[in-house]
Amino acid sequence: MENSWTDDLKTNAIFRLDENVRMVSIALSKIGEDDIWTKQNRVLNTIGNQLLHICGNMTQYIVSGLGGEKDTRNRNLEFTTEGGHSNDELLKKLLFTTQKATEIINEATEDQLTKMHKVQGFNLSGIGLILHAVEHFSYHTGQIASQVKLIIDEPLGFYAGLDLDTLNEPDDAQTIEGHEDDIK
Repeated sequence: MENSWTDDLKTNAIFRLDENVRMVSIALSKIGEDDIWTKQNRVLNTIGNQLLHICGNMTQYIVSGLGGEKDTRNRNLEFTTEGGHSNDELLKKLLFTTQKATEIINEATEDQLTKMHKVQGFNLSGIGLILHAVEHFSYHTGQIASQVKLIIDEPLGFYAGLDLDTLNEPDDAQTIEGHEDDIK
């Protein structure tokens, strides 16, 4: 049975959200409590600020924008907070926020995905909200990874055990994880 485009969009968006959570979890496991709130220079945000920012953005775009909950984001606070949350607390906040966003994405109807929404001053379809939230999370995951690498001076091993030099296979053999039965 062929998946609908909405199911495919949802599956891929959620896969990327989960992948970013996995990478951030690995990165956080390699640093100490002091590292999360250490500003590496005047212009970089701390890892803690970035995690608060990811949660704020995902809540505003997905939970509020797509899911319809009231928008209570205080974006400035995401960048001015200087502590008060441990690595574990921030990871739990990220996991909770991502889980809530995943549920909303999973339950989104085609109408919600194609309807226009005004979020943070931008007019975007539900698809646009999802693409923004996933892209934004990925962008900051890369920043967090780079900052952790600067702290620990070693690779993070996000893809340890995988051969990333594997060449592409013909289109009829490619599947998304969880759709192995779709191979012809």
